[in-house]
Amino acid sequence: MYADLHRHLDGSLRMQTVAALAAERGLTVPPDLAFNDGMGLSEALSRFAFTLSLLDTPQAVARVAAEICDDATAEGVSTLEIRFAPQLHTGAPMAEILDAALYGIAGRAGLILCGLYGEAPSQLEALVRLGADRAGVVGLDLAGGPSPEHDFTMSSYAPAFTLAAEVGLGRTVHAGEGRPPQEIRVAVEQLSAQRIGHGTTILDDPSVVSLLIERGVTIEACVTSNLHTGIISTRSAHPLPRWLDAGLTVCACTDNTLLSAVDSPEEHRRIRQLPGMSDARLAAIIAAGHAAAFPLRLS
Repeated sequence: MYADLHRHLDGSLRMQTVAALAAERGLTVPPDLAFNDGMGLSEALSRFAFTLSLLDTPQAVARVAAEICDDATAEGVSTLEIRFAPQLHTGAPMAEILDAALYGIAGRAGLILCGLYGEAPSQLEALVRLGADRAGVVGLDLAGGPSPEHDFTMSSYAPAFTLAAEVGLGRTVHAGEGRPPQEIRVAVEQLSAQRIGHGTTILDDPSVVSLLIERGVTIEACVTSNLHTGIISTRSAHPLPRWLDAGLTVCACTDNTLLSAVDSPEEHRRIRQLPGMSDARLAAIIAAGHAAAFPLRLS
């Protein structure tokens, strides 16, 4: 049974649900909605504008959350975490959107709340307070990517992540997604990240590798996604096997099942085909995913 700890709600809808929700809203599904190889992170992030336009009501959010859990079960995923940014679903107050996602999940997955690079730190602190007393919320994430235009740096979010730790929420951060490994260091040392999303540049700084090993931090590998965003030039060039060589702990994740047109069995199959992989290494990756899941609070 697989573990998938990095699956975005707004990137993992069923295609038939996209069509149905678009029809209800009088919208046309863009022909280029899906990701393609080498498109770049900025272009990939822009595709979420359309899926978010469909997830503008609590009912739509609950439907998609439920379907993601159903799909994951059918894929053989027994440990699942779904992440989303309720503040981006503007058709209802954040609390209603969050409760709708939890209703759809119905205890079958952990829910991670995403703050976004560039948002005010107070926004992330508000997410923590919303999630602190809600069963099923398991963690806080910093998602998207930094930009020179942003008013806030990664360090600005340290108080929110400290608050998350204080209330018992797990911490994961999108860091080193084709950007310098110093970002990963900040995520671990200042944001107390227990997991790193993507982290593709970590081998560029051996001291950061040592830091992750010392702290027991797990990398959430998203191989297909990294190919689409152009962070790796070919799938076979992905550094995942070299991460294992270095002693890093790695789990395998889909990131966005709709936009990257991938599910957990296929993602694991592609990882198994990477040079330097073996059945034993794949089994270790799966085990690491189960072990790194944030505790699921159901009451």
